[in-house]
Amino acid sequence: MKRIKNSRELEKFRKALLKQESGGKTTVAICTGTGCQAYGCQEVVWVFGDVVRKHKLGKKVEILTTGCHGFCEKGVIVVLHPQEIFYQRVQVKDVEEIVSATILRGEVIERLLYQDPKTGKRIRKKKDIPFYQKQNRLIFGNNGLINPTRIEDYIRIGGYSALAKALNGMEPEEVINEIKRSGLRGRGGGGFPAWKKWETCRKAHGDIKYVICNADEGDPGAYMDRSLLEGNPHSILEGMLIGAYAIGVSEGYIYVRREYPLAIQNVEAAIAQAKKFGLLGRNILGTDFSFDIKISIGGGAFVCGESTALMSSIEGKRGEPRAKYIHTVEKGLWNRPSNLNNVETWANVPLIINKGAKWYSRIGTEGSKGTKIFSLVGKIQNTGLVEVPMGITLREIIFDIGGGIPDGKKFKAVQTGGPSGGCLPESLLDLQVDFDQLNEVGSMMGSGGMIVMDETTCMVDIAKYFLNFLLDESCGMCFPCREGLDQLLTIVTAITEGKGKLEDLQLLQEIGEMMRDASLCALGRTAPNPLISTMRYFQDEYEAHILKKKCPAGVCKALIQYQIRKTKCTGCAACAKLCPEKAISGKKDQPHEIDPAKCIKCGICKDTCQYGAIQVI
Repeated sequence: MKRIKNSRELEKFRKALLKQESGGKTTVAICTGTGCQAYGCQEVVWVFGDVVRKHKLGKKVEILTTGCHGFCEKGVIVVLHPQEIFYQRVQVKDVEEIVSATILRGEVIERLLYQDPKTGKRIRKKKDIPFYQKQNRLIFGNNGLINPTRIEDYIRIGGYSALAKALNGMEPEEVINEIKRSGLRGRGGGGFPAWKKWETCRKAHGDIKYVICNADEGDPGAYMDRSLLEGNPHSILEGMLIGAYAIGVSEGYIYVRREYPLAIQNVEAAIAQAKKFGLLGRNILGTDFSFDIKISIGGGAFVCGESTALMSSIEGKRGEPRAKYIHTVEKGLWNRPSNLNNVETWANVPLIINKGAKWYSRIGTEGSKGTKIFSLVGKIQNTGLVEVPMGITLREIIFDIGGGIPDGKKFKAVQTGGPSGGCLPESLLDLQVDFDQLNEVGSMMGSGGMIVMDETTCMVDIAKYFLNFLLDESCGMCFPCREGLDQLLTIVTAITEGKGKLEDLQLLQEIGEMMRDASLCALGRTAPNPLISTMRYFQDEYEAHILKKKCPAGVCKALIQYQIRKTKCTGCAACAKLCPEKAISGKKDQPHEIDPAKCIKCGICKDTCQYGAIQVI
């Protein structure tokens, strides 16, 4: 394909692609996102190719390698179109049967269908699976319909039509106004109105300006941005192009962490293809607008998710934040006006321009419009990526979409907003999820991490874990963050070891508030959130650790003991054989005992016992 010279040629090309669509063909859409790669999806793709060739079905079957479908718990995912058959946990050994039974004879393979755990019913279509039913997959849904390495697939489903609309029918100010009316807020964590950044950057003094995509997704358990970049990179490029046109920018950067090799590979391919088609570079679609994008690869420092630290890293300096009295929209990258939005924010832009602000603003709540992609992980039945309308409740996400807590255990807490977010208890499950309501209860939207915890989770230990993570990731530049985190971790560690005092709780609160008020960047200001929220909602656990020297969840090693219940022990000696310290003794077929002086509380004995004889006290 030659360079697309104008909007008419783009539309003509799209129509030609639609005519070439696989009429009468069966399309086998195979998820090849990072999650499914861990399940061996690449081998499944290769074997599908071999089997299709063996049956001489090249003209009747198309194999489509796609990005993430979201339901990561069930990979490898294979969806057959137009039959709309959703097969889950597909392995190499299933491929021959899928081709011979389903594609050739029209038979559905029941064991590969999703089974509803509540009803036991096998579900054939993706849209009927409970995991997908309450989602509104405006941004993420196209992942399952296109090959991310083929620009033709993106153009076929309407890609770059929003860019054409903006360049040929809207003034830059009109584009910004449309984003304003839509109510789009930044999805990177702060929830700042996107239009306000764009407008301020447009009005800032300077001939050279930049737009930047923040793809430095460092939250533990979060992978929304990675999956968008892997599965639909052109949607981010198109969003950046529209933003660059509105702001008056000719150069942009995508800052992505090195740990995302597939995302980097697919974005590089997308940029090369967009240049080849004339959708990046000079005089795009026959207009005076010129724009190019470069990739900057970060080393994986969590602090580089902060805007000024990220820009320092692009400049080749150490990733350290700067004071915010001068905003980056005025003096950012190389001290020039710079507009930074995250991956998901940019992906929303083409949708708003194409369908209109009025349509978009009907979705969500008064102060939070549109949808949000969450990474639903932890003690949950259905782990994966979910895209839901703003305003949905935590209960709906966790129990209706996520399927609830596994192994019959009880829900205890959910952390939203990543390591700097808050932990919310069962009493707040009916809270509507939006920027403002989460902030009101001591948490935050963040970039979209959502970690579910059950009754076996110790909330004091959770606070310790995140404090340790944040201390390790802090750049150490400012005193409140550097010393505050160290002191918080020292005190909380003492509490988990049974050395805490009641007055420590007040001291923790005071240090946390000092960090919120005095830290240089958002990492330090939000770092106390996990601790303060757990003290607020789970004070009884802190008091149990301090006053009773007990860990109610049986997690903190210094406060627990392993004990064998003689009424259940059969004397099989399985635990004794595996104990690394030889702390378990007893005669064969007689109840055994654990010597607490030798026991290192590794838990191997409890995991080994088939009779439930070993308990934590």
